[in-house]
Amino acid sequence: MLAATREKLQRVSTATLATALFKRGLKNQFIQGVAPLEKGKPTMVGEAFTLRYIPAREDLNPITVFQDPKHPQRVAVETCPSGSVLVIDSRKDSRAASAGSILASRLMVRGAAGIVTDGGFRDSVEIAKLDMPSYHHRPSAPTNLTLHQAMDINVPIGCGDVAVFPGDVVVGDDDGVIVIPAHLADEIADEAINMTLYEDFVTERVLEGHTIVGLYPLTLEGNKKEFELWKNKKEASKD
Repeated sequence: MLAATREKLQRVSTATLATALFKRGLKNQFIQGVAPLEKGKPTMVGEAFTLRYIPAREDLNPITVFQDPKHPQRVAVETCPSGSVLVIDSRKDSRAASAGSILASRLMVRGAAGIVTDGGFRDSVEIAKLDMPSYHHRPSAPTNLTLHQAMDINVPIGCGDVAVFPGDVVVGDDDGVIVIPAHLADEIADEAINMTLYEDFVTERVLEGHTIVGLYPLTLEGNKKEFELWKNKKEASKD
């Protein structure tokens, strides 16, 4: 992902991105059932690095499997690239944790942009305090081993009913998390910046008492001219 694309995506909302994706026929990119552990953090932007769980089978998933340095969960944490988001497919099952504060802390120290699961995290209070955005369904104390068996790293997964491919661009804000197909990231970022600028204009006008008819969406030529004047004035004030 281009540095300029990352910077643009950090300035727009998941709501705006959802509309831009919908214009291209992509209606199911918002991960369902997840929320930030703590609101108010900077917007999360990073390329997806994935971990897939399957239902645990007791004879293959005792607590001793963590002694294996090649255990997929541990390997995922130690190989997730800096600037990427670890996205975990927990099959929308938050009865057992997807990870805890120690693994999340390790990700943060290694420079990850964030962590997302459609399951739950244990030690959720500690994870919420980390200097890294995190998203889950709800807190869950039991170890992942009781229900989840880590299988694959950096393969296509489903997370919250959304297909997530390695390298897709993941954006998270206080509303939730959206996934942008990698090949669309640059153009979606550009469009979202322009949409956000117009929405700022609309919000200003609405708060002044203007009707939304002809303004949002933009259908009246007069409003278009007013927007151009407003935009030029904003740009001039930056100089």
